[in-house]
Amino acid sequence: MEQKNIDHLFRYHSGKMVSVLTRIFGLKHLDIIEDAVQDTFIKASISWRTKQPDYPEAWLTQAAKNRVLDIFRKLKTAQKHLPNINQGTDAIAINELFLDSEIEDAQLRMIFTACHPKLDSRDRISFALKTVSGFSIKEISSALLTKEDTIKKRILRARKTIKESQLKFKIPQGKLLAPRLESVMEVLYLIFNEGFHSNKRDILIRKELCGEAIRLTQMLLKNKLTRTPETYALCALMCFHSARLETKTNAENKLLDLKTQDRSQWYFPLVKLGNTMMNKAVVEQNEFSCYHYEAAIAAEHLRARNFEDTNWDKIHYWYQCLNTLQPMPIHVLTMAVVCMQNQNYTIAKTYLDDIKQDDFEQRSYLYYGAKSDYHAATNNIDKAIKYINLALNTVNNQLEREYLLKKKTALLSKKND
Repeated sequence: MEQKNIDHLFRYHSGKMVSVLTRIFGLKHLDIIEDAVQDTFIKASISWRTKQPDYPEAWLTQAAKNRVLDIFRKLKTAQKHLPNINQGTDAIAINELFLDSEIEDAQLRMIFTACHPKLDSRDRISFALKTVSGFSIKEISSALLTKEDTIKKRILRARKTIKESQLKFKIPQGKLLAPRLESVMEVLYLIFNEGFHSNKRDILIRKELCGEAIRLTQMLLKNKLTRTPETYALCALMCFHSARLETKTNAENKLLDLKTQDRSQWYFPLVKLGNTMMNKAVVEQNEFSCYHYEAAIAAEHLRARNFEDTNWDKIHYWYQCLNTLQPMPIHVLTMAVVCMQNQNYTIAKTYLDDIKQDDFEQRSYLYYGAKSDYHAATNNIDKAIKYINLALNTVNNQLEREYLLKKKTALLSKKND
């Protein structure tokens, strides 16, 4: 079996295995469980070189379970901490935990554990990607533009907090559910954004992050306790954005903006799924979440047959609603850009004057790029060039750098005319 297939299998199944084994053996043994699953895949990569088993997932699950038992026996803790899973009713109960419905329940428990408010907010995404989704330290580091040592520390810190706080491996109930679910959705939203708006130097779109965020969100929708209008809206938002993934770059791997994307290549089955999710999100709803408004904005872009048909007034309205609910500099910046599309430069300038580059940290190039667009639109080419240079000095992603360089070339040409 090819190594890349084993890697894919590990990514897809390790989260399931870690979650189920944690449900059996407890959160306090999480580090041993993760090591056991890792060892299992190393063993698979060696033994499957000659012959792949008929049922790879079942092989991996049984091997991981056996490996955990081996480790516990060596630590002489089996009698204290482990059920007798080799015979009788305990064996039946354990095997039932590997049914599809129980696997999903275990993964949902792990999601809530990874996104627990007692964990540092910086640690939740790293821990979720590692434990729930099976991403390696190297992959997480690459996706989050963070040093591998920092990711390791975050995961270790999360594990320590889980142990010290004696967190329960369960889905919260009653009044505890809503705030905990909000934390989960925030983490999934951030994972998706890391994929869709990747700041990585050479790869604009991290499809695997987007796909994983959608998978986990759909898992929330399968459970009646976590199936809410907000969850539907979040899923709709992810579907709408993902429908455009393939058109964000061209055959030469050049970044394409909304104006130049080939709309015939948008993936309309995802648009249809997003519409279904959105319809369920707004049924009998009088109040809307930030996910509702962001999904409405994304849907408005998809609705336009071409860039010129875009209803910028409607998009501006939705952004105003979003910023009222969740005031953020990026929303103000986007409203400025939207107003420029409608040639409302006076209002655009008001928005730009309300924010500063420090508000955007690593994405300050977005601020400088918008300022450049404003000055270009109002025929101040020298200032437009000044700000496009500032944008170029602060952008990390190579594709976005090339996109900005193209805009700079156009400005210089306009200046020399």
